[in-house]
Order: sequence, then C-alpha cells, then structure tokens
Amino acid sequence: MHIAILGATSQIAKDLVQSFMAQSEHQLSLFARSPQVVTQWLKQSVFEDLEKRHQVLDFTQFSAEAHFDALINFVGVGNPAQAVAMGASIFDVILQYDTLALDYVRSRPQCKYIFLSSGAVYGANFNEPASHSVQASIAINHLQPQDWYGAAKLHAECRHRALAHLPIVDIRVFNYISASTDASAAFFTSEMLRAIQTRTTLAASSSSMVRDYLGPEDFHQLVQKILTAPATNAVVDCYTLAPVEKMALLAAAQERYGLVYTLSDAGTGTNATGLKKNYFSTHPGAQAFGYAPTKTALANVLHAFDVCLGK
Repeated sequence: MHIAILGATSQIAKDLVQSFMAQSEHQLSLFARSPQVVTQWLKQSVFEDLEKRHQVLDFTQFSAEAHFDALINFVGVGNPAQAVAMGASIFDVILQYDTLALDYVRSRPQCKYIFLSSGAVYGANFNEPASHSVQASIAINHLQPQDWYGAAKLHAECRHRALAHLPIVDIRVFNYISASTDASAAFFTSEMLRAIQTRTTLAASSSSMVRDYLGPEDFHQLVQKILTAPATNAVVDCYTLAPVEKMALLAAAQERYGLVYTLSDAGTGTNATGLKKNYFSTHPGAQAFGYAPTKTALANVLHAFDVCLGK
C-alpha cells in the first residue's frame, strides 16, 4: 500500500514507520510541517534504507493528484506542555489538516483515512473508565483551556461520523509509551524515567491514578488490522491486556530500577487536559477489526524503560 503519513514528526508516527519497515512493505510518503526533522531522523534510523525508500515532503507538496491507498493523520500535540503552549490554536491546527485529508478522501473515496483521536474526547469525568455506554462530559458553560484539546478532537470525530459513506476510522489513544519516549516531556512516565536517569527523587501525588500505556507493537497491530479490513466508518479506543495503577507502577520501577519517590497531596506534573483518575477504556470495539492486545500497560512501560536505560 502507498500510505501518506500526516504529521510525521510525532513520536508515535515515527514508531509506526519503523514498525512498518520491520514487518511490511508499505510505501510511505511522510508529510511534516518541519520535514528537515524527519529527514534527520531517517538518517539516524536503525533501518539503513528508510531514507531511500520513503519520501519526506512538506505539506505544501501534498497533492490531490497523488495516489494514496491510505492516509494516517498524526497532526496534533503529543506532549502535555505543548498542548498548554498551543492553547486555543489547537482548534485551527487540527481542522486545517483534517480538512486536507477529508478533501482528498472525498475525491478518492477508495482511500482509507485513519485519524489519531484521543481519549480526551470523553471530557473531564474519568471517575470511571471510558466504555461503550459512557457519555462525553463537557462543562459547556464553564469551558477551561484544558478542555480545548479534547473538544478539538471531538469536533473532528463529529465531522467524520457525518461522512458515514467515507472510509474513516478514528483511533482514540489514551496513553502511549515506547523506547523512543522523551524523558524531557511532561508525562508522568517521562518524569519517572528522568528521575531514574538523574538519580533524583520523584515527587508524586498520593492520589490514585490508573493508566493504560499502549506500546508500538500493539498500536502497529491495530493500524494494520484497520488497513486490511473492509472499508468502514467507525471509531475505536486503544487498550492493552490490562491497565496499571500508579502505586503498582511506582513499586515496579522502584524494585527494577531503584526509583526513589515521595508522595504528597500536591505532587508534580502538567495536566493539559485535566485530572483523570481512570484514564483508560473498556470499550472493546477494536475487536471488530480483529485486534487482540499482546502486552499489559506495565509490561509496555518496563520494556520502554529497559531500552532507554540499557537494561
């Protein structure tokens, strides 16, 4: 298949490109707002022929005349601190590149479109995990900056469902981790990794938190299942074999890597989309595509840390 990757500078996009290289023969066209960043990454990739096999293009070079079998749209933000910095402009950014993809698919309805959405579309209420029956909850009369990212993704999903005749699948990613994780990012796992690497004490909140960290292998599996499935218009939630509670994650990191941490009512971290106690999903919709996760969230985190720390 010839696949256009929109937003190829994102970490999850780069991990998917490497997974494609290792396990398939897809031809990729990598579009980015900063193509030089992608080119430099390809030169440093463990796959020596990545740069030769795949085009790196600026978005101005995206053409309706090109033939793509699928578009995968990663444009957005992958770091909570970036989301805070972008503010309300996230609405314009997501709309701009979603419109680019939709215009192409309208003219070539045989082309599949995969859009990277977010668990944040469910809103701020995660006292219980997301599920098939849970409704999105947005404080419509008291909107805050932490609501903007989820609302922008929700707007995109609404546009996609309104085009039911087109082959569009939205993938809601809740949490993601890989060996390429950025230790300087504002994610909780990045803060853990940074504390281990620098041998400093992690200041964590004592409040309960459950997360489901998807890894690159199962993300690639899900994308590949969607690409090879009959064309449909749908949305799926990402999930692993089992989520992990924060205290269990901290204990595992303490035992395996010697992580030192303290607990307090305050803690640290950037909550770009609001505090979420149970930020994961029990919605099994991905099963319809044949998706079957192979690892737990804890296994994904420990594997990523092992590689980053040279274990």
